[in-house]
Amino acid sequence: MIKISADLVLPMDRPPIRDGVITLDEEGKILKIGSRDNEAPNTIKHYRGVLLPGWVNAHCHLELSHMRGVIPTGTGLIPFIKSVVSQRHFEEDIITRAISQQDTYMQSEGIVAVGDISNLEVTAEVKEKSPIRYHTFVECFDLLQDGEEADRQSEGAQALLDRFNAPEKNKVSIVPHASYSVSATLFRYIRENNPIDATISMHNQETPDEDRFFIDGKGGFPGFYRDIGVSIDAFQPTGKTSLESVLPHLSPEMRTLLVHNTCTRRSDIRQAQAHFKSVYWATCPNANLYIENRLPDYRLFTEEGANLCIGTDSLSSNWQLSVLEEVKTILRYNSYLDWQEVLKWATYNGAKALGMDGELGSLTPGKSPGIIHLDLDISAPNPIDTLCHHGRVV
Repeated sequence: MIKISADLVLPMDRPPIRDGVITLDEEGKILKIGSRDNEAPNTIKHYRGVLLPGWVNAHCHLELSHMRGVIPTGTGLIPFIKSVVSQRHFEEDIITRAISQQDTYMQSEGIVAVGDISNLEVTAEVKEKSPIRYHTFVECFDLLQDGEEADRQSEGAQALLDRFNAPEKNKVSIVPHASYSVSATLFRYIRENNPIDATISMHNQETPDEDRFFIDGKGGFPGFYRDIGVSIDAFQPTGKTSLESVLPHLSPEMRTLLVHNTCTRRSDIRQAQAHFKSVYWATCPNANLYIENRLPDYRLFTEEGANLCIGTDSLSSNWQLSVLEEVKTILRYNSYLDWQEVLKWATYNGAKALGMDGELGSLTPGKSPGIIHLDLDISAPNPIDTLCHHGRVV
């Protein structure tokens, strides 16, 4: 039996505990959580600062781990997408080595679960062996090409789904890439080929061009499709935002994870929350700064009671795969936010978004969520600014 305590224990599914104590078995399962007043001091290891559950990286592209520094910052989303497509092809051993290194790095950072986008099977072997729990999102896009291309994408997605179905600790679902890259036929395939309790992920409103494309057919996307030689003559603008336009294609019953949301409006948040039984909004602030040099308006989400979670995106659009670095960026540019609430985004909300909150995301008896120590001054106005050290305890 192990007993650890801290100045502040953050269970995440219940109020914080000053001078809290966590009792665990030798394998890291939580047996009890309570106050230090009820324990003999010589039986406890005490930590300065905060103890909280392991991080959940709600959105990642592990298969792009070999692309660190390949694409310059500040290009905007459409040039960024072109660069990823044209520059992602490296020798296989370079790609697989980078994937393994970044899985190991995320473990060292205290990340216990990852929602990972996959277009290829190249991450499968690492995921099978890793102690991290992965939810693989097999991503589909047919570039608005109904017919043969939609059928080809469906067949490829099914093959990947079968490859990622093991091991049992991990999850997998088929998901759309984004509003501007998926046809009605492919949306229907995705809706009909996931179980009702699946988690669906979709990139959402990363750039103003996305809404413009659906509202009046203008902006950067018509030129993007022209440059890659794809006809979108059949596309008809809806006069609505991109999210509002595709909501009818997304099942209200499935847990839905909307990613980036850099340009999402209050009206979009309200409509999505009315449409879905369960919707989560993943923010990847360092990637947003890397690509578009802008952040979402978090005030809109908090005022609407939205469930926010945190992702790192990929090393093609970030400097590291660290949830803590994302937390620090959010609080650096939005100091009005409550730091404990942002830590909840990074743990409990992410676990719920991935359907893993039965095992991870909170310091709850019966769970083995991993435990993170943040060595900081909890009396400071923004304790994260005082962070001296962080590490995984269990």
